[in-house]
Amino acid sequence: MINMTIAIGVGENPLVDKAIKKIDFEVIRVESEDQLVDLLIKGHVDAVVRGSLSASKIMNKIKDSFPKPIYRASFLEIDHHKFLLAPVGIDEGDSISDKVRIIEKSSEFLKNIGITPKIAVISGGRSQDIGRSKKIDKSILEGREVVRITKDKYPVKHYYILIEDAIKDGCNLILAPDGISGNLIFRTLVFLGSGISYGAVTLGLDKIFIDTSRSQSFEGFVRALKFANFLVELKSGNKHVNFNSNL
Repeated sequence: MINMTIAIGVGENPLVDKAIKKIDFEVIRVESEDQLVDLLIKGHVDAVVRGSLSASKIMNKIKDSFPKPIYRASFLEIDHHKFLLAPVGIDEGDSISDKVRIIEKSSEFLKNIGITPKIAVISGGRSQDIGRSKKIDKSILEGREVVRITKDKYPVKHYYILIEDAIKDGCNLILAPDGISGNLIFRTLVFLGSGISYGAVTLGLDKIFIDTSRSQSFEGFVRALKFANFLVELKSGNKHVNFNSNL
């Protein structure tokens, strides 16, 4: 294992401090959004985990410092199947071009960690639901257009509203209709269902920032720190880092 330093934001959730004590590598506890982003921007640490600090404050500061579009994709597990769910930022993924970029960046990330992308585009209804409302029509037509644009480069399929079929088929990128839908899917899976969260990777950023919910469990914060650890080792060129054993 290489020597590394990871910073995590400590807000009002005491489980963050409990998670830090469980980790066998150096973790810096940070109590303000400004300091956490400053450590990330200046490269004083190898990775940053949001912990339980404010998402909106941190993301606004990151977006101000990095003018390129960035998106968050939650890395989840259900019944031993790991996959990305994106977008999960409530203000992300509203346009077709955003969705295409998310597919591009997510596929690149999956390949970097040794997973062959298999992409599911989700929309607001079944194919036969066209005509039920303008909102449903827009969602379905956008889903079809995203598939049309990306199908020659990526293994992508439009599952319409049938997200359960996408998981059964082993898809490892679930593209939600928009960030609000993605956030709701995430919260339902992780906080009400049997989904396991490792945190959300920040796509389009050349630094490692793992987003976490303020409502995350102790185990969730531990997984996020280990996930950051794994990504740092991978980025450093450690060819012996094992994806499954590290997480």
